Amino acid sequence: MNRQLITFEVEGQTFGIDIMGIREIRAWSPTTRLPRVPDYVAGVVNLRGIVLPVIDLAARLGWNKSKPGERHVIIVTEVNGQLKGMIVDAVRDIVTFDQSALQPPPTTGDSVLPFLEGLASLDDRMVMVLDLVALTHEIEYADAA
Repeated sequence: MNRQLITFEVEGQTFGIDIMGIREIRAWSPTTRLPRVPDYVAGVVNLRGIVLPVIDLAARLGWNKSKPGERHVIIVTEVNGQLKGMIVDAVRDIVTFDQSALQPPPTTGDSVLPFLEGLASLDDRMVMVLDLVALTHEIEYADAA
């Protein structure tokens, strides 16, 4: 069975998310910071009258927080009927691959890779396929919105 991903970069690494979870891709715009939210929550933006919570994907993955600017984009996703945005460095392209080519995440000792659905080798690069539900599951937006 074939699957389509939108691929993008964060901190020089290539990631992918199932295209069915993507609502739109928009240019980066400054977020309104909110008090008492996790460090990886960048804030909120106005999406045509909707308050859109936005996470800094680099920070969510445990890396340094992004310093977003004009070259960054916000990928707007829809998970369980809720819109959420993710700041990424750049969007690359849409790729199609056979689902059977998706390799499970590597074991890394005691470390768990909860957001990683698997890895796919596409052309000359390794794409880390993110589990969108797991990635956004623990984000408490009740206070953010």
